[in-house]
Amino acid sequence: MGSAVERTDEHVREYLMYRGFTSTMKHLDTEIKADKEKGFRVDKIIDQLQQFVLNFDLFGLKEYWLYLDRRLFCRLEDVYRSTVNKLRTSLYRYYVINTIQVTSCRARKTQEFFQKQALELQSQVEWRDWFILPFIPTPEQNPAFSPYFSRQWSDTFLVSLHNFLSVLFQCMHILCFDAEVQKMTSLTEENEQLRQLLFVLQTESRDQREGDVMVHHKLPVYVQNMDQKKGDAGEVEPLGEASSDSLDSCSNSRSCGGAAEGGGLSVEQPFIKLSQEEYGEHHSSIMHCRVDCSGRRVASLDVDGVIKVWSFNPIMQTKATIMSKSPLLSLEWATKPDRLLLLGSGVGTVRLYDTDAKKNLYEMNIDETHPRILSLACSPSGSSFVCSAAALSRSGSVDSAPRLPIPVSGQLLLWDTKTVKQQLQFSLEPEPVAINCTAFNHNGNLLVTGAADGVIRLFDMQRYESAMSWRAHDGEVYSVEFSYDENTVFSIGEDGKFIQWNIHRCGVKQSDQVLPQDATGPFILSGYSGYKQVQVPRGRLFAFDSEGQHVLTCSSTGGLIYRLTNGEPALESVLSLGGHKAPVVTVDWCSAVDCGTCLTASMDGKIKLSTLLAQKS
Repeated sequence: MGSAVERTDEHVREYLMYRGFTSTMKHLDTEIKADKEKGFRVDKIIDQLQQFVLNFDLFGLKEYWLYLDRRLFCRLEDVYRSTVNKLRTSLYRYYVINTIQVTSCRARKTQEFFQKQALELQSQVEWRDWFILPFIPTPEQNPAFSPYFSRQWSDTFLVSLHNFLSVLFQCMHILCFDAEVQKMTSLTEENEQLRQLLFVLQTESRDQREGDVMVHHKLPVYVQNMDQKKGDAGEVEPLGEASSDSLDSCSNSRSCGGAAEGGGLSVEQPFIKLSQEEYGEHHSSIMHCRVDCSGRRVASLDVDGVIKVWSFNPIMQTKATIMSKSPLLSLEWATKPDRLLLLGSGVGTVRLYDTDAKKNLYEMNIDETHPRILSLACSPSGSSFVCSAAALSRSGSVDSAPRLPIPVSGQLLLWDTKTVKQQLQFSLEPEPVAINCTAFNHNGNLLVTGAADGVIRLFDMQRYESAMSWRAHDGEVYSVEFSYDENTVFSIGEDGKFIQWNIHRCGVKQSDQVLPQDATGPFILSGYSGYKQVQVPRGRLFAFDSEGQHVLTCSSTGGLIYRLTNGEPALESVLSLGGHKAPVVTVDWCSAVDCGTCLTASMDGKIKLSTLLAQKS
C-alpha cells in the first residue's frame, strides 16, 4: 500500500510539473508533509506515535489516535472493536511507563496524565489499579507493574500495533497497481509462450502431413500430434526421427500427460492447460477453497481464521476479507442466494455471512458439548443445511500413532436456513460419531456422509433417516462425493484408498485404487532446522469434471488429474497442473462446456487457478 501511494504521488507531481502548475505542486508537497496517514506507511505512523510519547505530548497523542479511529478503525466490523480498544489501552500505558522512566519529569507528567484522563479511565476496569502508580516509590519493582517496564512488553506492543495496521492496509485495497502490473507482465509472458508453442505445433504438424501416408484423425492443426494411430503390431507408426524418440519415451507408461508441468501435450491428452494464475492473499496454510454455485466467486479459509472472498473473471480481485476471533473449521457456499457463506467454528457456532453487504446475518449456537463444526452442506434448494458437530478431540496429535478404539462423539443436524432453527438431529448408528464430510446429490433427496469410524452413511432426505451404511475405510473417511450419474459414491480415507461404491448394493465396491500419501494426507511441510508442519485433511480432497470422466486430486507439487476407469487396478494420470512449492491440501473444479477452472490450494497459503481446455474426441 505504501509503495503504491508513493508511486501515485510521483505521477501526480510529474503531471503538475508537465502542466506548469508549480503553485499547486507546492501545496501538494505541503499537504503531503502534513499528511497524518503518512502515505499509509505503517513504520511512519508508528514513528509518529512514538514521537508523541517521547515528547510527552499527551494532547497530540490523543488527537492522532482519534484521527486514526475516525479515518480507519471505525470502518472495521464490530468484532474488531475490542482489539482497537486493547491497542489504545496499551498505547496509554506505554506513555505512562515512559513518563516514569524519565526521572526528570516523573512525578509531574505521570500525575498530569491521570488528572487529564481521570473522567475517561476511572470507569474502565483495566485502569482501576493504575491510579496508585504515581504514589509508588519504585513501581518497576512492584509485581503488578514490573512486566510493563520490560523491553519485551514494549517490543511486543509495538510489533502487535505494526501487524494490525499492516493487515488493515492490506485489506483496504485502495490502490492495486502492483497487482495489476504483475498480472499484465505474467499475461504478456504467457501469451509469448503460447505463440511459441503454437508455432512449434504447426511446424510439427506440417512435417507430419508430409511424412504420413494415411491420416487417421481429422484434428485442428495445433493439436494433431496429440492422438496417433497405433499399428497392427501394437507399435506406434514412425513419424520421423524427431517425434519417434518422444513417443518411445511415452510408450513405457500409460500416459505422459502429467510429465511436463505446464500442460504439455501428449498422447491421449484430454485437456490443455491454457493458463495458471496465483492468488496470494493468504499468509498461512489453506483449509478450504470453494467456488460458488454460479462459478463467479471463490471463498478460501486459512488456518489463522482469515477468509477471502474473491473473483477471477475477468480479473482476479478480492471482494471481501473476513477475520474471525474464534477458530474456523468449515466453510460452504449457500445455494440460494449464492452470495451467502456458511462458516463453522471451533466453539460451537455457525455464522451466515453476506458477502455483498460484508456483514454477519445470523450466528447460530449449535451445541456446547460438540463445539467443533467439522462439515457444512447446503441443500440444492437452499432451504436448509446440514451441520456436523463433534466433541473435542481426544488427542491433539495427527501422527500415525494407534488410534483410540472409541471415535470422537458427534452429531449430524439439519437446520432451516430461513427460520435459523434446528429442524432435527439424525440418528447415527451404531453410536454417535464425528462426521468429517457431507455431500448432497443434485436434487437434495440423498445425503452421503463420511465419518471418523470409517463408515459411510447414506440418508434419505425425504424421510430424514438412514437408508444404508457400510464400513468403507480402515480409519477415518476424509472426503466423499456422488458420481456424475449418482449411482455410485466415491470416497477417500485415512487408509489412502480411493474407492467407488454402488449405492444400489450396500457395501459393494465398483473400483478400489490406492492413492499416494500426498493425495490423502496427513499433509507434511518440512522446513529448515528440522521444522515440520502437519495438517489433517479438512477440505475437499477430490473433484470431478463436468462429465464425471476425470478426477482432480491433491499432490505435493500441484493438482493431478486422473481418468476414471472401471475396475482398473490403478488410476490413469493424464495431466499434472504443477505450480506449487508446498503440498496441496484441498481442490475444487468449476466446469463449463469446453473450459474448466481447477483450484488447488497449498500449505504455504498459495492458491493456483488453472484454466483447462477440454479436447473432444
